Amino acid sequence: MTETIETGAAPVAAGAPGPTASAWAIILEALRGSRQDYTEGPIGRAVVLLAVPMVLEMVLESVFAVVDVFWVSRLGADAVATVGITESMLALIYAVAMGLSMGAAATVARRIGEKNPDGAARAAVQSIGLGIAVAVPIGILGAVFAPRLLALMGASPGVITNGSSFTRIMLGANVVILLLFLINAIFRGAGDASIAMRSLWLANAFNLVLDPCFIFGLGPFPKLGVVGAAVATTCGRGIGVLFQFWTLSRGRGRVVIRREHLSLDPAAMWRLLRISGNGIIQVMIGTASWVGVVRLLSGFGSAVVAGYTIGIRIIVFAILPSWGLSNAAATLVGQNLGAGKPDRAERSVWIAALYNMIFLGSVGLTFVLLARPLIGLFTKDPAITPFGIDCLRIISYGFLFYAFGMVMTQAFNGAGDTWTPTRINLFIFWLWEIPLGYVLSRPFGWGPRGVFAAIAIAFSTLAVVSVTIFRRGKWKLKKV
Repeated sequence: MTETIETGAAPVAAGAPGPTASAWAIILEALRGSRQDYTEGPIGRAVVLLAVPMVLEMVLESVFAVVDVFWVSRLGADAVATVGITESMLALIYAVAMGLSMGAAATVARRIGEKNPDGAARAAVQSIGLGIAVAVPIGILGAVFAPRLLALMGASPGVITNGSSFTRIMLGANVVILLLFLINAIFRGAGDASIAMRSLWLANAFNLVLDPCFIFGLGPFPKLGVVGAAVATTCGRGIGVLFQFWTLSRGRGRVVIRREHLSLDPAAMWRLLRISGNGIIQVMIGTASWVGVVRLLSGFGSAVVAGYTIGIRIIVFAILPSWGLSNAAATLVGQNLGAGKPDRAERSVWIAALYNMIFLGSVGLTFVLLARPLIGLFTKDPAITPFGIDCLRIISYGFLFYAFGMVMTQAFNGAGDTWTPTRINLFIFWLWEIPLGYVLSRPFGWGPRGVFAAIAIAFSTLAVVSVTIFRRGKWKLKKV
């Protein structure tokens, strides 16, 4: 007779692998790609299986710009400025890509939950068609007007002369950016997060190798300078997209696109556009609000802006795993609503939020206690350091709230209810955060700390509002 040891969750056979071994087994399964039906089985395990590759995907996406700047910095200030200014323009394309991805992921997840793989494949085709339709005119305009766009952004004559080709390539080939985001969203919505992760592994590997080759003319490669960075990045992303198409056509994942799926459905594309349009506005509202924050801080001098920049970069990188957990919640919501299990969808969100709270709470405590040495890794300037420490500590006080706010926002998006978080973002960031930052920093005399406090208060308010609306349950009735 088999002995069992009772645990808090389930009986475990004597001699069976312990919790650590089981955890590693789940992580390895997540990296390999799990075939689990996410509408059945333990929810906590499902969250981990989806979140692990999604976390790595988020980290890898941030590597592209870092690699480019690393190599381009050896070419001088104009080259670095070219990359920086072009990246600021690409932020709009990223916003469009992320918005389109929301509609794609929500629709595909719903069809997979309904056990309708053909419907998921058709939704994927409509999403890709919509992405290409958006990317082509942007690419033409970007390629033609690259020098004028650089001038509009305040670029120096040297940057316009030497950097126009870089900008022309990056904007002209924006289709690979859109498709890389969009198709990875299709994989995530289907529950194939490991395939999305591998796409970025491949794209980054080629970018890492090709960047110095094209920039400095190593071996048989031409020496292209800053233009080489654009060529390498575009090639890397393009190879990632080719891998995505190969995977979709070869039946390596849950979504398989066959010849019979290759027809455009204007009605389906319009439904996707309505969901995605709200998503695009949602991302742009959030992105633009940071411009308002910098404008408030710039009135206190360059040292304040520099301290804020260092602090916020540390925060953004540290919370990347939270986006992975949030995206996992979005997938589980979409699939379980499709399966007719709204209660399971809701439980998935609360469990993901709990995991996120544990993670972000730990990170926040670390930042509060170790703010000085962390900022010291980036600067020793006594004029900048105090503001970096204040930024890191004050914003970190709200991390427990952010954990819930991030998950709730993605839960709405996963249900296809992109309009709710869009309205919340508009209210919180533009009608609350920016005015509050001004009042606390100026009339109340808190200075830069007032702006940092406004950020923490705003994101905490977003969490409270999002949880309140989420509990009403109207998102469960959203048709996609």
